[in-house]
Amino acid sequence: MRKNILFITTGGTIASAITPQGLAPALSSRELLAEMPELEELCRPATRALYSIDSTNMSPAHWLRLADAVRQEYDAYDGFVICHGTDTLAYTAAALSYLVQDADKPIILTGAQKPISWEITDAKKNLRDSVLCALDPSSRGVMVVFDGQVIAGTRAKKVKTYSYDAFTSINFPCLAHVREDGLVRYIDTPRPSGPVRFCNVLDEKVFLLKLTPGLSPAILAPILELYDCIVIESFGVGGMPDILAHELAGQLRRYAAHEKIVILATQVPYEGSNVGVYAVGGQLRKQFRFLEARDMTLEACCAKIMWLMGQKELDYAAIERGFYSRINFDTYL
Repeated sequence: MRKNILFITTGGTIASAITPQGLAPALSSRELLAEMPELEELCRPATRALYSIDSTNMSPAHWLRLADAVRQEYDAYDGFVICHGTDTLAYTAAALSYLVQDADKPIILTGAQKPISWEITDAKKNLRDSVLCALDPSSRGVMVVFDGQVIAGTRAKKVKTYSYDAFTSINFPCLAHVREDGLVRYIDTPRPSGPVRFCNVLDEKVFLLKLTPGLSPAILAPILELYDCIVIESFGVGGMPDILAHELAGQLRRYAAHEKIVILATQVPYEGSNVGVYAVGGQLRKQFRFLEARDMTLEACCAKIMWLMGQKELDYAAIERGFYSRINFDTYL
C-alpha cells in the first residue's frame, strides 16, 4: 500500500517565479505538486500551504508554527516533506530537531536552487529523492534531503549559493545517499524509546556575534541589554582577544549568575572548537563561565539554546546538561 505523505509548503525558490523585482514565491502548494504528477506512483501525496515567503523572512515564530503543523497532522500521515527556501533551511531543520523529538516518522526538509517550473531545475530531483527517503522504513526524525544527500537535521549547512550540491553535513557523515529507486544508508537512526514529543516555546533572545580583528569591546554592553545569550563565533579552536574577554567578564558581573549565557563556538566550519588548546582560550574559564559548541553547527547551537531557554523552569545547570546532551546527532565530541 502506498504511504500517505504530506507536503508542507513555505515558499522559497522551489515555488518561485520571475517578477520585476526578481524571483519571489508564487506557486501554491497544489501548483507545486502539479509539476510532478509522477509522485502519485510512489505515494499518496497531500499538500498543506503554511507560508509563501522568501526564507530570509523565516523566524522562530515560523518554526513553531511548522512544528505545530506537524503535530496536528502527525497521526494522519506516514511522513512529511517540508518545501523550504534554501537560505535559512539549515536553521529550520535544526530548530525542528528540538521542537519535534522522538519522531518515529520522517520529517524531511528540501528545496531547490532553481524554481520547479523552470525547464532546467534541481527541484524535481530533490522532491523525488525526499519521497524515496520518506518511504524508506528506516527513515525517522528530522532530515535534510538535497542533491541526493540525506543529512541529519542538526548537521546541515548551506555552503554554496548557486550549485545544486548546496548543502553539506558538518562534522558528521551523511545518513544516506539516494540512489535510483532507494537509499544507500550509512547511519541508522535508532527507534525512539517513547512517544513523539512536541515543544511549543522558544526564547528568541539569542545573539550570534562574529569576532573580527579590532572589534570594539563597546559592542558587548548593548548586546547584553537586549539579549540573554551570546553565541560567540571565536577565532580558530576558541580564541578571543584579551580586551574583549576582559570587557565581557566585566559586563557579566552586572547581572545575576543565571541571567546571561555565553556560548563559545568557532567561525571555522569543520572540526569544532576546543577552547583549552591555547593559553588565550584557557584563560577564559578563569574570567567567566560559558558553554562550548564543540562540533555543533552554529545553526544547531542557536536553535538548541533557544529551545532550552524557552523552558523557563530550567536553571543554569539543567541548561548546561541539556546543551551537552545528544539530540538527533547534534553533538559528538
